Amino acid sequence: MKKIEINNIYNLNCIEGMNLIPKNKIDLVITDPPFAINFKANKANYNRTSSRVLTGYNEIKPGDYYDFTFAWMSEVFRILKDSGSMYVFSGWNNLKDILRALDDVGFTTVNHIIWKYQFGVVTKKKFVTSHYHCLYVCKDNKKRKFYPFSRFQKNDKTKDGRSLHYKDKEDVWDIKREYWTGDEKTPTKLPSEIIKKLLEYSSEKKDVVFDPFLGSGQVAVVSKSLNRRYLGFEIVSDYYKFAKKRLDKNMYRIKTSK
Repeated sequence: MKKIEINNIYNLNCIEGMNLIPKNKIDLVITDPPFAINFKANKANYNRTSSRVLTGYNEIKPGDYYDFTFAWMSEVFRILKDSGSMYVFSGWNNLKDILRALDDVGFTTVNHIIWKYQFGVVTKKKFVTSHYHCLYVCKDNKKRKFYPFSRFQKNDKTKDGRSLHYKDKEDVWDIKREYWTGDEKTPTKLPSEIIKKLLEYSSEKKDVVFDPFLGSGQVAVVSKSLNRRYLGFEIVSDYYKFAKKRLDKNMYRIKTSK
């Protein structure tokens, strides 16, 4: 049996990996689970060419998505500390199953955050989807950690005189996607600005931050840069190798080799 060590990532199915973690070990979870749609990494994504995108994305059939979600969330609940929290990102197509599973596992929902990005898929017969959901949940709301003035002080003001800490804590976030032109990349990733914001509000230095669906390694890389401890699983070998390279080299972006 493999021993799971902090400040490491593993090329493992996350449920198998979490089975090796003792209960009440994780301070914070930030994750963007795979979609249950017919998305292929080697095809265009959001009307963008996918050259230099690593292939091998694992998909879950829509009919299995609730069971899949309930299974991994149950393990997260077990390994999360009572003072811990989780942020789960989701597109609208998976939202019903995500919400059901959170309730059924026993999480308490704290906030429903909307991430507004700069543009979505052009449409002719419906409105353009240009946002993503982020569900902020916890195990025990009375013990949950949150640091309201970790980014701005109570009297800090915007240029137009508004309360800066209030604006920063509103639940609609206008944050641009990152496009790594000319660099190695995976099909989807959360902007570092979002991860940094979540880390600063919901964790302290040396806390253990976990991502069961590591992808390109964003959560681990940003956590490491902010002096958090990290842990993650990624089932796709190419993604795992890419994330490990970023962590080992302490590099946020890696230039494509010619």
